[in-house]
Amino acid sequence: MASIHKVLVYHAADCHLCGRALAQVRALREELGFELEEIAIDGDPELEAAYRELIPVVEIDGERAFTYYVHEAAFRRRLDAAQTPS
Repeated sequence: MASIHKVLVYHAADCHLCGRALAQVRALREELGFELEEIAIDGDPELEAAYRELIPVVEIDGERAFTYYVHEAAFRRRLDAAQTPS
């Protein structure tokens, strides 16, 4: 039985790249059925320090997969690879 993947998207207000990445990941979630958590870094000093220069940041199952842009084909490959047993 395949496990449900967890995708995190770190984003900030007024970030056009973040808006685009969130829209892409939300659309992919509708099709591929993974768990999605959206984390706003605004106002959190630790998150700001870690992610401000990189946002949006997309993690798949705890591993950083994308910064700035989400490449749909690569996103699909990452989920497929994570489902394939080693």
